[in-house]
Parts: sequence; C-alpha cells; structure tokens
Amino acid sequence: MARFQVRSGRRRGIYGIPCLQSRLQVAVIIIIVFIISVSIKILQPEFSSDTRIESLNLGDSIKHNAMPDGNLVVNHIDFAPQEVHLDIDGPMNIAQRTENARDKLIEKYRVNISTSKHSLQSLWSTAADWVQAREILPERATELGAILHAMATAPITAVDVGYKGTQLKLSMELQDKQSVVFKPMWYKRDFIIQGEPYAGRDRHNAEVAAFHLSRILGLRRVPLAVGRKVNLKQEVIPVASQALLNTFYKDNNNTCFYGKCYYCRPTEGVCAEGEVMEGTVILWLPAKFILNTTHHPWARKYRANVRAKWETDDNYCKAVKQLPLYKTHDYRLLDIIDTAIFDYLIGNADRHHYETFSNVDKGMLVILDNGKSFGNPFQDERSILAPLYQCCIVRYSTRENLRILQESLLSSVLREVLRSDPIYPVLTDSHFEALDRRVATVLQEIETCISTNGLNSIILDDR
Repeated sequence: MARFQVRSGRRRGIYGIPCLQSRLQVAVIIIIVFIISVSIKILQPEFSSDTRIESLNLGDSIKHNAMPDGNLVVNHIDFAPQEVHLDIDGPMNIAQRTENARDKLIEKYRVNISTSKHSLQSLWSTAADWVQAREILPERATELGAILHAMATAPITAVDVGYKGTQLKLSMELQDKQSVVFKPMWYKRDFIIQGEPYAGRDRHNAEVAAFHLSRILGLRRVPLAVGRKVNLKQEVIPVASQALLNTFYKDNNNTCFYGKCYYCRPTEGVCAEGEVMEGTVILWLPAKFILNTTHHPWARKYRANVRAKWETDDNYCKAVKQLPLYKTHDYRLLDIIDTAIFDYLIGNADRHHYETFSNVDKGMLVILDNGKSFGNPFQDERSILAPLYQCCIVRYSTRENLRILQESLLSSVLREVLRSDPIYPVLTDSHFEALDRRVATVLQEIETCISTNGLNSIILDDR
C-alpha cells in the first residue's frame, strides 16, 4: 500500500503554502460555498425580487417600475386606511399570494346590506351626490350597504308602467321621492337562453351582478342595483297607476301583469309566485344629469342575413376614428372599448345605443340596461369585443385590473360579494366559470394587438 512520506524539508505549494495545508483550505472553501449556495436556494421565495407579476389598480396607490416589455415590478400595494406591504422578497408561494389578493379584494368590495342610522332622505341625497362626470359612485362608498338596503326595503309610494323601451319594467317611487326601476324575474337562475347572443327577455339578476362586477373592475359606471321581493297585492296594487292596473290578471293563484313596452303582450305577462314577485331595483340617476343617447358604432342589424359594416370590414375602426365625435372626444372611444370588454364578460350583445352625460365635461359612457346579460354561460360571443380587436387600443388601468383578476380570481371575489344580496344566489357556477374564461380571452386579444402593433401604441394612459 502506498504511503505518504514526510520529509524534513516540506514540499511547498505554488504560493508558498504547504501542500497539505493548501488542500485542506481548498476543501473548506468548497464546503462553505456549497453551504451558502444551498442556503440561498432554501431561503429564496418562488418570486425573486425582480419577478414580474401582474398588478392591479385597486383604486389604491400601486408603486411599480415599468419593465421594457410592459410588465411591471410591483414593490408594494397601499391599502387605505392602513398600509399593507406586499413584499415579494418574503417566503410566500403562489397559492398564498393568490389567497391574500383574494381576501383583500373581498374585504374591499364586500357590502354589508343593513339598516343605517341615517334617514332615507339622507341616503338618497348621498347616492345622488356620489354621481360625477366619470363615475356613478366613489371607490370607497361607505354608505353603499345602507343605500342598497333602503332600495330593497323602503316603502313603495307609487308605481307606473316603465319608461319607453323594448322590455317590461316598472317605474317606482320609494318613500321620500326616490325614483327607481323594477325589473321582474322571468327566468330561473339555471335557465339557458338559446339562439342569438341578444335573445330572450331581460334577466333581472344580471343587473345585480353587473353592478358589483363594475365595481370590482374599476368601471364604476353602472347604476346601483339590488334584488328585492315585493308583494304585489300589498305593496304595488294599492299605489299603482290605472294604466298599470289595467294589465294585471290572475293565472291560477298567481298574480300577473304585462305592463307596457314594445314587446309587451297581454298573452305574455310575467307572474309572481302567488303574490310575491322577485326582481331587481335599479336606482334612477339624479335629474341634474342630462342623458344623451348615441347610436353605437358597433351596433348590430338584428335582421337575418344582414350584417353591419363592422362585421365585414376589418379596418372599420379607422373610419370611426375620423368621425367628428371621436376625433374631438378621444376618451369616448376608450369608453366604448371599456364597455365592450365589460359586455363580453357578462355576455351582453345588445348594446345598440349608449348614453352619456351631455351637460358635463368629459361625461362618461353610462353602462345602462344590462338585463340581456348572463343568458348563456357556454356561449362566448367574440364579436362583442370588435371595438377592442379592431381598434387595438385599451386603457392602462383596464388592462391591469384584468391581469390581476385572471386565473379564477374574478369569479372568486364576485361570488363572495354577491352573497349579501337579498336574492342570493345571483349567478350559477357556470356563469362564474364563464367570467374567468372570458377574462383570459380578453387578455389574449390585447396581447395579440401588442404583438402586432407594439405596446406603446396599444396601452394608453387613462383619459
């Protein structure tokens, strides 16, 4: 067996270090480096400090740095009233981050629909004061729960046939002279509307879901809506106009009426269960705001075998941009695209006209009449997105809100927010699944535009 021989004149390394000592030091260094490397791997979170994550404009301050490809590095998100840091260097996995984001969003948008110490008149005044040129309610509407509760329970003092339109509705006045619209229930929750994407009657529950969805998306342009069950015999008939009373009738033991509208027929009335009718109450906008109705440039023809120009011309948006209305009001086209995204998510293909505030500067496109939504959760009508994929522009905030709400976060938050409504459950599981699927589609359409035209020409500052 070979043996090491130690000589009196020890052999020295190239740096003057004894050879054996040199080898020991090298071994120690290697071990230390290995330990440090393993420690870093263990302690390193799944998202490193430069991880690019989707950010959400929650209406709170988001502190971020833009990356060259348009993604964001989020340092932290400020949630008023107390500051909560989202430290991406902390030991938190993807599931934990998603759960934390979900909990924060639910906490922010959940509404406690309950009584208030304020009078009805005070609540109606608060709701009216909320309405501004670019929003119907503020992001942090502290009295929202009390106002929705008042809408769902306040005594009804007058009822008449609904304002002009194609669908059956009632005009109501609640105590202290607050005007509202009542849309009755035609379908059970799980009924699926077949045929054209704009087929069927209004879905009353769609108005409730659309209102809360608009809040979560940061598009606070949908009027306040809440479910309500009314006793027709006790609450409506005693205060109804003669014009409405003339349309009431009995079907077996159920009280029914057919009202007055373009499609209203004596043979096609809506019936309560006995005397109790479920529906949705929608708050009327303040009289000081004058609504102007404009033909939607992406309206459908609603006739068999007749297609609108936008359905055959891929360059249609260029012509729209040259119209005086959209040349002088560039924010209006972005409003239309916001609304198209919103309508696609809820499945509303019936936006043939739109309303804006005509007596204020930069009046928003008010997202009214969402009853033709949530009809078929298995039909994703891409043509609703035509303003987006033909114009290939979108607001920065709209895109960012969608990015954080992808991967089932939107449905998870909306599901919890809707639990407090008096007519819960508002939507079926299939509709929640459709929302998440459609969010992914919208984001893919935006990415397609970016890959074709470049980020800077697609993502525009809010205006």
